[in-house]
Amino acid sequence: MPAGLCLLIATMLWGSSFVALKFAIDLYDPHVVIFFRMLTTLILCLALFRYTKRFTYQQGDLKYLLAMSLAEPCLYFLFEGHAIEYTSASQAGVIVACLPLIVALLAYFLLKERLSKSIVSGFTLCIGGSIALTFLSPSSEQAPNPLLGNTLEFLAMICAAFYTISVKRLATRYSPLALIGVQGLSGSVFFACFLPFSDFPDFSVLNQDAVLSILYLGSVVTLGAYGLYNYAISRVSVLTAAAYSNLVPVFTLLFSAVLLAERLNLWQWAAIALVFAGVAISQRHKEVHLLEDTPADSELTATQP
Repeated sequence: MPAGLCLLIATMLWGSSFVALKFAIDLYDPHVVIFFRMLTTLILCLALFRYTKRFTYQQGDLKYLLAMSLAEPCLYFLFEGHAIEYTSASQAGVIVACLPLIVALLAYFLLKERLSKSIVSGFTLCIGGSIALTFLSPSSEQAPNPLLGNTLEFLAMICAAFYTISVKRLATRYSPLALIGVQGLSGSVFFACFLPFSDFPDFSVLNQDAVLSILYLGSVVTLGAYGLYNYAISRVSVLTAAAYSNLVPVFTLLFSAVLLAERLNLWQWAAIALVFAGVAISQRHKEVHLLEDTPADSELTATQP
């Protein structure tokens, strides 16, 4: 499957997750929701592990595996789970638009990736369209403490950027399912530590829709979206992959329109078209390193997909 299609489907699934996550968190404690989400992912990975390559640790990867797990799902879900409680979806969308810039800075300093004209142009359109979309979209959600919520969302974006950089190295050495299994294990253990201090639901009167939302998040979203993303990022630049993150608020708005019968105005459609145009332009970006490659290294890089 083409990497671009994988990223498109992944962002579509992440866009749908905001509807499910918001619904579940409105009923249950965020720590409980995310714990059962990660536990669902872990159980599915264990059930499917026989169908993938065996996880074989390679020397020197421990720091990347720890960085990946700590950044996402642990700290990312911790920050974003609480951010949704305090800020509106429209304000959070502005913060999400910062992700490509954070990834670009980390890629420049850590991966020595140079910013090409196409990626800068694409980022400009994507970010401009995302900001316009969020301000043009009327918010129907409460924002009791937007400063706290937006700060938590920005911290979540920093974690997402570190996750992207870590996976860029790991995705070529381990299967996507193996990496998701590591995330499921680390996330389950991490959020289990919060359960004694959380409001645990009464299992005798569980809300069916909330339970289905959690199962959807742990299976379709985490397993499907992260699997596709991890597969794609092994084949494209992290900057190209980051450009697709601007589609997340777009798909969130589209899903809200379909599921919640919200109508989109002409300006919203124009902003959505601007984001898609920016993503399309960013696809012209080619991975370029600041450090000069040796002839042998250059030949090897040229053969990579």
